[in-house]
Amino acid sequence: MTSLSVLRVLDLSEGVAGAYCARLLAGFGADVLKIERPAGGDPLRHHGPFPDDLPHSETGALHLYLNAGKRSVTLDMAQRSGAIMFRRLAEGAEVVVEDFPPGYLTDLGLGYESLASIKPRLVMTSVTAFGQDGPYSGYKATNLTILVAGGQMAASGEPDSPPLTDGGHQAEYQAGLHAFAATAVAAFSADATEVGQHIDIAAMECLATMLEPHVSSWAHERRDTGARRGSVEPQPAPVIPDLLEAPQLRARGFFQEIDHPIAGRQTYPGPPCPLEAMPWQAARAPLLGEHNEEIYCGELGLRREELVILRASGVI
Repeated sequence: MTSLSVLRVLDLSEGVAGAYCARLLAGFGADVLKIERPAGGDPLRHHGPFPDDLPHSETGALHLYLNAGKRSVTLDMAQRSGAIMFRRLAEGAEVVVEDFPPGYLTDLGLGYESLASIKPRLVMTSVTAFGQDGPYSGYKATNLTILVAGGQMAASGEPDSPPLTDGGHQAEYQAGLHAFAATAVAAFSADATEVGQHIDIAAMECLATMLEPHVSSWAHERRDTGARRGSVEPQPAPVIPDLLEAPQLRARGFFQEIDHPIAGRQTYPGPPCPLEAMPWQAARAPLLGEHNEEIYCGELGLRREELVILRASGVI
C-alpha cells in the first residue's frame, strides 16, 4: 500500500477526537463513510458557530470542518437489522474509527473480536478519554478534564493564580492526531501482513506524553519543571484575522476555500503536515444521509423499496 486511497474507513465517532482522526484519513485520500444517527445525525452537526448565527444541522462549524471529505450514511446499529447492515459494511472496510464508551460495541455484537472474525485484517481505532481498561475507563470526561488528567494544566497560568486552559478542543485534537498516526501505521502493517489490530487511544496518555521534558527532569533530578512559574513579558499575539492574512500561511496555501450547498463558500484550515506523495483532498462535508442510496443500493444491493421500509422503521 502506497496511498491511503485504497482504504475504506467507517467513521462511527461522535466527538472531536475520533472525527479528527477520520477527517485526516479522508484528507489524505481514504474513502471515509460517516455513519450517523438517523435522527439528528452526528452530534457535531449541532455545535456552532453557524453562518449568520442561524443554527442548522448542515452548517455547524465543527461538522463542516471535521466531516469534510467524508460520505454520509444513516444507520441505527442498535437495531438488529442495522447491526446486520453494519457488519456487511465492515466486510468491505479496512478501518473502523469509534469513540463509544468501552464495551458499547461489544454489547451490540459489533466489537473488535466479532468484526475481526469476518475481516481478520480489520483495524479498529477506539478513541476515548482514558482508554478501554483501567480504573478510569468508565469515567465520562470533557476537554477540560482531559487536560487536567493529562497534566497539561499544571504548567499553565501564573504561580499564584488558578491554572489556565487553551480554548476550543485542544486535548481532543491531540488525541485525534495521535489516533490518525497510529491508524495509518496499523493500516500499512495490515496491508503487509493481512493481520489487523485493535488500537486503544487514551486522550489522557496522549497529553501525558507531551510532558516528556518535565517527566525526565522529575525522574532524574526530582525537579518539578512543569510547575507554573509565571510568564515572560507579554507580547502581541496574532488573532484569527491575523492568521487568515499571515503571509507565511498564505504562501504555503494553508487556508483553502470550499463550497458547500447550504453553508456556502467558507475558509478551512489545510493539513497539519503536507505530504507530497499524498496530496490533501479539499472537499466539503456531506449532507445527512446524502449517500444512503449510493452505498445501500449501489454496494449492498438493496432495492429502493427496501430503503423506504428501513427509513420508516428508523433503521436508516
